[in-house]
Amino acid sequence: MRFIFLFFVLIFSGCSIKNYKTTQTKIIIIKSPKLKFADIGYVRNSDKSIELELFVAGKVVQKITINHLVCTTEGCMSKRSFNGDYLSSAYPDDILQNIILGHKIYDGKNLIKTIDGFEQHIKNRDVGIVYKVNPHAIYFKDKKNKIILKFKDMDE
Repeated sequence: MRFIFLFFVLIFSGCSIKNYKTTQTKIIIIKSPKLKFADIGYVRNSDKSIELELFVAGKVVQKITINHLVCTTEGCMSKRSFNGDYLSSAYPDDILQNIILGHKIYDGKNLIKTIDGFEQHIKNRDVGIVYKVNPHAIYFKDKKNKIILKFKDMDE
């Protein structure tokens, strides 16, 4: 009986364990119409998945996992649906994961290389974006949609 129990524990717990290549502690600021957060968080990622774990006073208040879907404490949805609910429906599907990882957005439109990173300024009828990336911080602000995302290293 013990062996059957042990077998089920190993099988089912193996499905829930994620092996992330990197885990970084960041100061995270998120301001959007549906989500407001400013505190410490973890950014974990592997080749196929990204996880944001947001803390307030040492307690997890929100976990966002991004792979082919975006999962929050409220459930899972497509990237397009997540953007429409939490950010802006005008954004490309992969914008959140590109911002979290510090990759270019909008296929590198208006990309300006800086000494230690890059900047993008994107303006059209739907967005007014300033996006800056350097080795220690990521800054995204969309004035038209009133969205701010900041990820800063703890030791900076």
